Amino acid sequence: MSFSSVETLSFRNLADGAVRTDAPSVFVVGDNGQGKTNFLDAVYTLCYGSSFRGGQDAEVARTGTRSWSTRGVNPDGSWCRVSWDSGSKSIREDDKPVQDRKRLVERNPAIVFCHEDMEFARGEPERRRFFFDQTASLVSVGYIDSLRAYRRALKARNVALKDRSLDVLDVLDIQIATYGLSLRDDRARLSVEFDERFAPRYERVSRLGKRVGVAYRPSWRLDDTVDDVVSRLAAARDRELAFGTSLSGPHRDRFVFVDERGDFSDRASTGQLRLLSLTLRIAQAEHYAAVSGRAPILLLDDVLLELDPEKRRRFMENLPESDQSFFTFLPGEPYRDYANDSTLVYWTDDGRFSST
Repeated sequence: MSFSSVETLSFRNLADGAVRTDAPSVFVVGDNGQGKTNFLDAVYTLCYGSSFRGGQDAEVARTGTRSWSTRGVNPDGSWCRVSWDSGSKSIREDDKPVQDRKRLVERNPAIVFCHEDMEFARGEPERRRFFFDQTASLVSVGYIDSLRAYRRALKARNVALKDRSLDVLDVLDIQIATYGLSLRDDRARLSVEFDERFAPRYERVSRLGKRVGVAYRPSWRLDDTVDDVVSRLAAARDRELAFGTSLSGPHRDRFVFVDERGDFSDRASTGQLRLLSLTLRIAQAEHYAAVSGRAPILLLDDVLLELDPEKRRRFMENLPESDQSFFTFLPGEPYRDYANDSTLVYWTDDGRFSST
């Protein structure tokens, strides 16, 4: 669902007050450090309950304050607000408390494109798992529940390994196998579906002349049953007790970008990796729309800077359908080339917004 206005209070360096956003696309233009990314972060917080920039909630509060809030009004008059005050976070929807943040994802799903997405293309396996977990969680509450259950079991199992609590390990092995195999099966299905969307999009924008796709490398075999995994965990117990941690499972899964020569990320240029990270987000938005039947909100933070003019054009032409899109640009960029008659364009200076 789109936002007709976004109001912030003591949110990073943004001036207090509401910004009208009742348009299919909103452009925020300004120099670095003036509040462009912070505004996108306020919108993202309305969609997920936390910042896409990471860190602690206390870091969001404007310097010298101990609280912050962001409130979004939807076109039908409904609203949601996320606030933090002296260590306590509150999320409300039409003045009713929201107990679980997955409710926000259902209400206002968002896809953010930002520079840190490069970590998905060239970073550690953990970052890629995060991306695909996020992709699955956007369309499946059941996946969120399975992921949470697995993480709880994994945390308890690692404690038991360190404490050498053998009786507890017997029980936790069954739990971690059950929840873990559910995640493995969901990730295997997702990787196939995602690859079908990602590969043609990447070729369309990159013009590499070869297929670059997504491959799933699970820690446990695809034909493993619960009994198989429990037996394998038992066989590896002495080694895991020595290390004090769980050495196999979905927390060790890998997602790899491959071409006909193998791991594409190892040989790709910085520009190719940048385009790969952007295409991941395009495919993520398309996957969400295809499964849910709804278009997400798109948040694009200075994503065109590192692309040449031709790739910028093709990228913009290949953006997925959205319920609403927010872009940030530096003043020297040709942002008006991407605008239309309904686009709202704001200039931001020290957190204050003015129409251009």
